[in-house]
Amino acid sequence: MKEYGTEALRNVALVGHGGTGKTSVADAFLHLAKVTNRLTGVDDGSSLFDYDDEEKKRNITIRATVGTFEWGGCKITAIDTPGYDDFVGDVVASLEVVDASVVLVDAQSGVEVGTSRAWNYAEKRNLPSFIVVNKCDKEHADFSKTYEGIREAFGKGVVALSLPVNEGTSFNAVIDVLAMKAREYPADGSGAGKVIEIPAAMADAAKAARERLVEQAAESDDELLEKYLEGNELTASEIIRGLGAGIASRNFFPLFATGSKGNVGLDLLLDSIAASGPSPAVRPEVTGRDGESKRKTSASEPFCALAFKTISEEHMGDLTFFRIFSGSIEPGADVANPRTGKPERIGQLYQTQGNRRVEAGKLVAGDIGAAVKLKETKAGDTLCESGGTFQLPPIPYPKPVIRSAVVPRTKGEEDKIGNGLARLHDEDPTFHMEISSEVHQTLLHGLGELQLDIIVKRLKERFGVEVDLVEPKIPYKETIRRKAQGQGKYKKQSGGRGQYGDVWIRLEPQPRGAGFEFVSEIVGGAIPTKFLPAVEKGIVACMEEGILSGCQVVDIKAVAYDGSYHNVDSSENSFKVAGSMAFRKVFLEADPILLEPIMEVKVMVPEDCMGDVMGDFSSRRGRILGMDSEGQYQVVRAEVPLAELYKYSTHLRSLTGGRGIHERDFSHYAEVPKEIAQKVIAAAAKEHEEVS
Repeated sequence: MKEYGTEALRNVALVGHGGTGKTSVADAFLHLAKVTNRLTGVDDGSSLFDYDDEEKKRNITIRATVGTFEWGGCKITAIDTPGYDDFVGDVVASLEVVDASVVLVDAQSGVEVGTSRAWNYAEKRNLPSFIVVNKCDKEHADFSKTYEGIREAFGKGVVALSLPVNEGTSFNAVIDVLAMKAREYPADGSGAGKVIEIPAAMADAAKAARERLVEQAAESDDELLEKYLEGNELTASEIIRGLGAGIASRNFFPLFATGSKGNVGLDLLLDSIAASGPSPAVRPEVTGRDGESKRKTSASEPFCALAFKTISEEHMGDLTFFRIFSGSIEPGADVANPRTGKPERIGQLYQTQGNRRVEAGKLVAGDIGAAVKLKETKAGDTLCESGGTFQLPPIPYPKPVIRSAVVPRTKGEEDKIGNGLARLHDEDPTFHMEISSEVHQTLLHGLGELQLDIIVKRLKERFGVEVDLVEPKIPYKETIRRKAQGQGKYKKQSGGRGQYGDVWIRLEPQPRGAGFEFVSEIVGGAIPTKFLPAVEKGIVACMEEGILSGCQVVDIKAVAYDGSYHNVDSSENSFKVAGSMAFRKVFLEADPILLEPIMEVKVMVPEDCMGDVMGDFSSRRGRILGMDSEGQYQVVRAEVPLAELYKYSTHLRSLTGGRGIHERDFSHYAEVPKEIAQKVIAAAAKEHEEVS
């Protein structure tokens, strides 16, 4: 592959709801660009993009895969991204490093929740977007209905550049609205369209689409608009210029009708990306993590790149993908990783075509490439010039929405589990491991049940460790609802020096979230000042262990107000024991209760699923906070106890036919209903007996 300047680069991410054909489009791109001599695909397991064993087995895209090829005098890099919710982190990371998104929509299903989510991600990043109505070759495809649904969801700036001919199972041609000609494609899927006249039955539709296109192009450029309003016809080059300006400003979103399985209409999409898609050269300068330092997208600037994906290849080792935002790089270069403060040596450089590797001699600003065996660079890290400190903002990965406890099948393998999960986290930063001191479990937090299942499988295959995922314990808290007071007296005599500590304490409830406070009201030297810290230590130790259910006690004020001591037998330890004895006794007299974590949950679903989702929340002890609309979808916000959300993402997918997604954040702790609290306390007591 020859070297290209920044102006001739085009970087796009294929995004959208699962099942819209993103991977098939990516494979078709490589076939059209003569990278492959036959059309590869997911159905027969020959895809160059979904080549991972798990992807083949499950017939879904699990990780983002990069394909670089030449088209129309440009070098285009297309990133095929997952459509499944569990792997949306790769969508977010990919959109951080491209200059435009290609949003795919199924011609049968129309705009789906994954479509809206991908659109919103692109919109937040101000990325220009192309739209593809794919699968126009399916029996129940309805381009017109889908097109109007897209315009309703995303605005009147969505304008068709191609229209389907013979829509449905006979789909074999499209109308090129810009050229006002039709292209007919061979049945062998070679993708080489033959120019034909527009069928008479579609002449009016083509004319109307052309008028809408010219009007949109004119509105993107003041000079063209003036010419258009004066009644003068715009030339083809002027229309392309206007379209390019409209795409770059997100006022125009070109839409294409395609059938990726037969390579129908995809050449028009590639022509538009090459001719009108934004190059990295027009991208605004990037601002560093410090909010002040900046870098321009230019080869003359100091080197700066963002690592956005790491994969582990059996014969290649770790392969780190990065986008160069400024400067250039060649094999053998020394660069810096500001996060670690250590240098990295760039060995071989590659550009990938799915699972194929093509050596690169030099990569410039705007290029997306890969390097092997970088020692400490992880996804989200910045690489910059040797000795540099410039850091790009971190990738805004989505927050976890699921948690499971990890139980090793063989004792003594905790270190191997930790090391293995750390390596897998480098490849997928959207999950993380936590060793919880609250529930005394190793927890995995992630984006979905399938994601965690795959992590467990890879842990076994690559690191030889077998674990089970089980329901995690809930980090309940204990507190009190009223004041109480009492004595803790520790007296022990066993020959020689004895032990004596005597303290009276008063417990008072604190506002939720206020924490623990220890106060002394001792007067007259009833307890020497030197022993008061020991009393506090005894109370704190008790609070950590819990009284009712073995869970931490919170939001309490403890006041030591009286006591006594012995000149010989009193010690720090005796007062520590006395403090704990007093706390246990008084706590049980202060109307103790259990608290549970409450999550604020946001669910995005089609309107016809609203009733089911809200009813489900009610069955989970949820409280509806409000409802909003987001495009064609409804957003339900509710507060739900964490104890009721185990495997909720899987349940929501089943409840909504795969059309619902959710986010969650910790909100607050609230009192557990009495009947549930009794069950929790009884279960904790039983577990304590079994351990003892």
